[in-house]
Amino acid sequence: MSDIWHNAMDHAVAIARQAGDVVREALRDDRMVMTKTSSVDLVTQTDQKVEKLIIQSVKEKFPTHRFIGEESVAAGEACDLTDSPTWIIDPIDGTTNFVHGFPFVAVSIGFSVNKQMEFGVVYSCLEDKMFTARRGKGAFCNGNLLQVSEQEDIRQSIIATEFGSSRDPEAVNNIFSSLRSILCIPVHGVRSAGSAAINMCLVASGCVEAYYEIGIHVWDVAASSLIVSEAGGVLMDVEGGAVDLMSRRIVAANRRTIAERIIKEISSFSPPRDDTPPQQ
Repeated sequence: MSDIWHNAMDHAVAIARQAGDVVREALRDDRMVMTKTSSVDLVTQTDQKVEKLIIQSVKEKFPTHRFIGEESVAAGEACDLTDSPTWIIDPIDGTTNFVHGFPFVAVSIGFSVNKQMEFGVVYSCLEDKMFTARRGKGAFCNGNLLQVSEQEDIRQSIIATEFGSSRDPEAVNNIFSSLRSILCIPVHGVRSAGSAAINMCLVASGCVEAYYEIGIHVWDVAASSLIVSEAGGVLMDVEGGAVDLMSRRIVAANRRTIAERIIKEISSFSPPRDDTPPQQ
């Protein structure tokens, strides 16, 4: 049977590369930095430029498709995932990295139909690594097949996480409570790339055994969730059970036993869902 979304995925890869060119060019210029919800929740003109580039390009080729974009949602558009073909876009995942020139910056493009991810594209711009996955067809980096780590022992694992943009003391206490508990299992180490999409691609690549975070958004992890799954990994909620990409909570791991062990140590909380309508 033919792959009806093959052309859409090819277009996603092409436009991600084009977006990467824009990001790299912007790194050579002054980066105009603005804030959103707090002084550490950053956005740049490049975020907005890249998202506009991707959406306009997709609209020309697939005019009936829908979009969820980080900057569009920040500007007031609904974060509504329907059964319609939907492009889920993070124009720069790792904006703080981008602002500081820290070399983990990704363009993330996920594509969903009937609320199921059909393909994911994550382009780590500064590394020139193109991560791709198509449902049922495997995950790849620059054309090379990806496979999660075979490590079964949590004590011989590296775990990735992020610290988020909230500086609320209670949220920070929960984050560091989880981190302390996981470090004391003990694990080999904890790493933070500064990009949820790249962290998850590291799980898919077998470089780290698991990634967990509370407070991410659907555009951070939509594409990379499929990349992890197609590389043989598992996705779970931080309290166990199936992951809900709108819940802003995720554990991605090489195997279920590793995910379940991490879940035991996470101080769980529930941020506002991405699909919660804004208060009037």
